[in-house]
Amino acid sequence: MARSPSKKIKTLREERRQLLEDLPTLGRLLRGSYFERFSTCSRPSCPCHRGQRHGPRAYLAVTTGRRQRQHYVPRSQQLAVSEGIRQYHRLLTIVDRLTAINLELMRGGVLDEPDPG
Repeated sequence: MARSPSKKIKTLREERRQLLEDLPTLGRLLRGSYFERFSTCSRPSCPCHRGQRHGPRAYLAVTTGRRQRQHYVPRSQQLAVSEGIRQYHRLLTIVDRLTAINLELMRGGVLDEPDPG
């Protein structure tokens, strides 16, 4: 006779299912850092060389491997980029919580059991 999972196990499995349902909503995810900076141009007579610098201009810094690249973010894309970074942080939160849930299920000896449909 198969034993029924405890209420705690059922709750953990339900929470895990809900977290996994969030993953498809993270399609604009961006792993990077958003920042703004002022700059000077190459025209020597431009006022930016006398303290009136251009900007602020927005950038997204993305590190791949050991190399960081800074990507200019057009004003029209700044909200989308901010949302992408927020989605990345949501993903990290989901991964941390899934790890905690799966550790609990492992300790209960039921991690390898399929979730009831």
